[in-house]
Amino acid sequence: MRSLKLSKAFTLIEPGPVIFVTTNDGQKNNIMTISWSIVQDFTPTFVIVTGPWNHSYAALLKTKECVLAIPTVDIIDKVIGVGTCSGEETDKFAKFNFTPLKAKHVHAPLIKECLANIECRVVDVIKKHNMIILNGVKAYLDSSRKEKRMIHSVGDGTFVIDGRKIDRRKMMKSKLPDGV
Repeated sequence: MRSLKLSKAFTLIEPGPVIFVTTNDGQKNNIMTISWSIVQDFTPTFVIVTGPWNHSYAALLKTKECVLAIPTVDIIDKVIGVGTCSGEETDKFAKFNFTPLKAKHVHAPLIKECLANIECRVVDVIKKHNMIILNGVKAYLDSSRKEKRMIHSVGDGTFVIDGRKIDRRKMMKSKLPDGV
């Protein structure tokens, strides 16, 4: 084995897929791209890492709600585009031709062009670590979408795309909590 710069260690343990977080600050919709998200246990509780450097952060703190939208590889250039401009000056729904759909439980919109959307409420903010804890209240999946492969960031503009699935559910069944 050879030494790896400690500042690059995060690239070895990638988080979940690259996702969008939509917000509505009471006046306008916004989208941000997040590559640091975590699922807590086998629950609809999620953690995203963001802070005051992102325009959407203020809306998250103010409204205590958002939508996590899961894009697929066919829109990777839009995913990167959303993440490289600010919603302070840009209507990202218009610029990237995304269709906002009305959510049932939050004011933030779903994104029609995404594989899945999860309406969430903020339940905690851990400012010391820039973590926002979210509780999912409604989830949607567009199973009619042909493309289902998600995008995973490993840092510095490098991505991994979901590949072939391997089914080992029978082996794992005895290890999973009831109902999973």
